[in-house]
Amino acid sequence: MLELLKKAVEPVLNLADLFYPRLCLACQEKLVSAETSICIRCDYKLTPTNYHRINPNPVLERFWGRVELEHATAAYSFNKGGLLQHLIHQLKYENKPQIGLELGKMYGSLLKEVAPYNTVDYIIPVPLHPKKKHLRGYNQAAMIAKGLALSMEKQWSSAYLIRTDDTETQTKKSRLDRFSNVEHAFGIHKKAALEGKHLLLVDDVITTGATLEACAQTLLEVDKVKISLAAIALAN
Repeated sequence: MLELLKKAVEPVLNLADLFYPRLCLACQEKLVSAETSICIRCDYKLTPTNYHRINPNPVLERFWGRVELEHATAAYSFNKGGLLQHLIHQLKYENKPQIGLELGKMYGSLLKEVAPYNTVDYIIPVPLHPKKKHLRGYNQAAMIAKGLALSMEKQWSSAYLIRTDDTETQTKKSRLDRFSNVEHAFGIHKKAALEGKHLLLVDDVITTGATLEACAQTLLEVDKVKISLAAIALAN
């Protein structure tokens, strides 16, 4: 029955693809049927880390002595001028939230099979201040969190961790200055709902890790909570 339904629907999908072709998120070339969001050529140019299977790893080590974590990972290494930088730039500044959703779905399909990520209760994105979110139209970390949740079959929410201060941009600040800039920038809503939960805190790129550190420290104010981190990219 399923095979018959697939054969019946296939001509309709092919017709739709003729008028509304699916394009690679990276190079905008037409995708073939087996490709979902990024073509094979572009996918080959990305550098997966497999850090979700490695303990310890360079992401986790970046937070040693700074915040208590169950685990931490990033999907890809971030090279200046590379394809991933191009994708992240489009996600953040060119009104392409679908990139975050698709990258999240791709990474979530890997994380859902691996401990401790398969024990996550809630996926929580690093929040934007309402002013910045209004200007951008969406929170890029929330789009990644949504994609992760779809693949991992977990709940995600931007209602618990909130940004209370509209801080200066972190660009060109040192690690110490970055942390000082965001140290008191976050708050928790409905704290009781998170008690005893394992939370996956999500961002797009980890550079110094100052923002994620400040978010994690805020969430650790919740009784018996456990924190893991995930990002799409780790900057060198």
